[in-house]
Amino acid sequence: MSNAAVEFEIKDLSASIEGKPILKGVNLTIRKGEAHALMGPNGSGKSTLANVILGHPAYEVTGGQVFFRGQNVLELETELRARLGIFLAFQYPVAIPGVTVSKFLKTAVDATHANPKMKAGEFLKSLRENMEYLEIDQAFLNRFLNDGFSGGEKKRMEILQMLMLRPAIAIMDETDSGLDIDALRIVSKGVNKLKGPDFGLLVITHYERILNYIKPDHLHILLDGKIVLSGGPELVKELEKKGYDWVREQFGQEVLAT
Repeated sequence: MSNAAVEFEIKDLSASIEGKPILKGVNLTIRKGEAHALMGPNGSGKSTLANVILGHPAYEVTGGQVFFRGQNVLELETELRARLGIFLAFQYPVAIPGVTVSKFLKTAVDATHANPKMKAGEFLKSLRENMEYLEIDQAFLNRFLNDGFSGGEKKRMEILQMLMLRPAIAIMDETDSGLDIDALRIVSKGVNKLKGPDFGLLVITHYERILNYIKPDHLHILLDGKIVLSGGPELVKELEKKGYDWVREQFGQEVLAT
């Protein structure tokens, strides 16, 4: 196990929506510089976990804690969680008609970065460089955020936000969903640009293919609201060969009985 300091820790987290239990005691630790992947079948609670971490109001936390740099973020409003350096890349990014990409990103950077605010020239230079890196047409600067964008363009915009905000930890909630191979490559390239000793990552996904580009240090399997199996990168290949039925056969009855 890494000797790096614990950056992010989920302790016995339980949550429900409209009275239905979804998460049933999730435990997960991410140390500085580590990349983790979370996989599981439909309905296992993956997106619920992402939404609870960032404070989606539709979900009720019924137990447990989520610590970031020693602070229980469940006690904070969503805005303060973002200011601390937690970022969520959505599975379905929303469109914001009337708000341009450049204005949105400048407002987000100013809101989350420490004072003094980034100067306009410095911001624009960084934005254009990151757009070029992600192969985004510069004309998108003056388009309304995600309004009329394709699925792949929306996902690239999510990663552009991440590159501009430079969070301490990023949670990617099935960002690879619906991407063709070229868009997947570009999105992964953007994520890999941030990987390093001061950046933590949790990739939530259905598919192994993104993990061929963003190689995790650890992989966890979520089944019926609990992490039932954790391992290293080799677990990706094991899961690819045997599928979730193998996990259910090994751990399903144990989970369902708890």
